[in-house]
Amino acid sequence: MTPQDNTVRHTRTLAVASLLALIVLCLAWELWLAPLRPGGSWLALKALPLCVPLAGLLKNRMYTYRWLSLMIWLYFTEGAVRANGDRPPGSYFAMLEVLLCLVLFTACALHVRLRLKNAKAKASADAANSAATP
Repeated sequence: MTPQDNTVRHTRTLAVASLLALIVLCLAWELWLAPLRPGGSWLALKALPLCVPLAGLLKNRMYTYRWLSLMIWLYFTEGAVRANGDRPPGSYFAMLEVLLCLVLFTACALHVRLRLKNAKAKASADAANSAATP
């Protein structure tokens, strides 16, 4: 395994871990830790759209990394707004949501960039090898 492959694997692991952490945070925040209403709120349903890309990340689908890196900005925006508008401890969970969104975006962007770079390098090497072989 090359160092580039190892880095791609690490970005995939980081993306999956941060997505899972974001799902758990959304559920715990809205149901138990600091719900908008006592006893939990329907806002916990915001975790459902995050479950959709989980299958794509686990299957290592490039397209999923791309659209998730765009979708995650909705959660970033919600976290940024609630970090400034909610009282503690809700604002602390909102800041954690913002941090997890930034980690997830960075992992997805790096994963896509590194996979494309590795694919291009592999294609060039394969073309050079096939041209050298009579």
